[in-house]
Amino acid sequence: MSDQRSQHDGDEYEAGPDRLEEKLANLDEELADQRAAALRASLADYDLDDEDAELLGGFTAGGEVVQVLPALPVVAIVGRPNVGKSALVNRILGRREAVVEDTPGVTRDRVTYKAEWMDRKFTIVDTGGWEPDARGIDRSVAAQAEIAIDLCDVVLFVVDAMVGATSTDEQVVRLLRKSGKPVFLVANKIDDQRHEPEAAALWNLGLGEPHPVSAIHGRGVADLLDEMMKVLPSVSAVAKNELGGPRRVAILGRPNVGKSSLLNKAAGEERVVVNDLAGTTRDPVDEIVELGGKLWRLVDTAGIRRRVHLQQGADFYASLRTSAALEKAEVAVVVLDITEQVSEQDVRIIDLVLESGRALVLAFNKWDRLNDDDMENIDRRRYLEREIEQDLAHVAWAPRVNLSARTGRHLDKLVPALETALESWDQRIPTGKFNAFLAELIAEHPHPLRGGKQPRILFGTQASTRPPTFVLFTTGFLDPGYRRFIQRRLREIFGFQGSPIVVNMRVREKRQR
Repeated sequence: MSDQRSQHDGDEYEAGPDRLEEKLANLDEELADQRAAALRASLADYDLDDEDAELLGGFTAGGEVVQVLPALPVVAIVGRPNVGKSALVNRILGRREAVVEDTPGVTRDRVTYKAEWMDRKFTIVDTGGWEPDARGIDRSVAAQAEIAIDLCDVVLFVVDAMVGATSTDEQVVRLLRKSGKPVFLVANKIDDQRHEPEAAALWNLGLGEPHPVSAIHGRGVADLLDEMMKVLPSVSAVAKNELGGPRRVAILGRPNVGKSSLLNKAAGEERVVVNDLAGTTRDPVDEIVELGGKLWRLVDTAGIRRRVHLQQGADFYASLRTSAALEKAEVAVVVLDITEQVSEQDVRIIDLVLESGRALVLAFNKWDRLNDDDMENIDRRRYLEREIEQDLAHVAWAPRVNLSARTGRHLDKLVPALETALESWDQRIPTGKFNAFLAELIAEHPHPLRGGKQPRILFGTQASTRPPTFVLFTTGFLDPGYRRFIQRRLREIFGFQGSPIVVNMRVREKRQR
């Protein structure tokens, strides 16, 4: 497999006993800073641009103050399938966020988004279509809609005005009356004034005045929101106060490896729909859960299939939203099914995390199936270790957690792994110490000659964190193997467990006199 390319990161530069760590431990910090200042001053003899000057100006690590914020009011959008709930969500948000397709049952979980209207912020919850006497996965979808009604401050009940009130709509009305929540009846698909009489027929539902809107075209949505703001509380009466800054954790993996089960077990409730049907989750689902005495924002994502460009409809957009959720996250938990061989698709998902620069934790799920000492299970555990050693060698630095999302076994071990990965993701090496590290490294293992020339490292600095990014000012290009060797030694000396490391070069020539 191609990912074995970095299995021997810089091994060709290893030689003799390594005393680098001991030397750095004994190095005086003040002396290291003086040496770094001298190296930085020597760069004046080289051609530098404005970006170089800005980079060399120093690094300021900004600290975030954790604040307790009042819980935003919650608005739930409910209705039977294919009446335009997700289209209304997109219209309120002002962007195409929720998956919309002209097929009933695209939305399955209750999905939360942050929205704003007239300088007032609130949380909007998109739900799957509610149907009576639903079975299987449809029963789970309906249950999520009922939970959304219980956990909201205001309900937007969406009805297809062109079809009229159905028996299912009437049963939803009975459900809403039991909840006691303020309800706005939304008569959707009124695209022009000629169709407004169709909305008037919905008075018969007994929920008061219907609000004619066209979610697709935006007609009437502003008037609806103005009326909703009159009853929407400033602080939610049902939602928990959010701690400012819970770390965002994206749960990724192939379809049907147990991502949603992991979120449900962590949340302690059936937060998302779980079914043996692969690809059940389509929208990223956020949930703030408490693990290890801390709050975390876990994001369940759609399973990433083998070839995204060949997907169609809802699955295609679900893949795009999974990538967007990863970009918003700080750390990714990649779930792997240990009952199946580590596949090329698993490796591709891990590489996607590396390309995004997010911290990484590997969760090997379904260990409850390998509990006994049956010979077949013993063989599978042995083969699994071999697969990890061969196919996942390039992420050997990522924390591993063996767990069972179904039973909750070893779920408590996920928190230390997340904390370790995030601490490494935020780690900063002082410039003086980093240049001392480079000096000792080069003294022990200089870059080999290439074409009769030997590139030199003039100065190095950590340009940023999240992920840790280092910039080396050099007199020539460094071999990829030598750069991987530097990354490997950085991990050996400074840790960085669970975080990718980026090493960039800036080749600079000496200024002509």
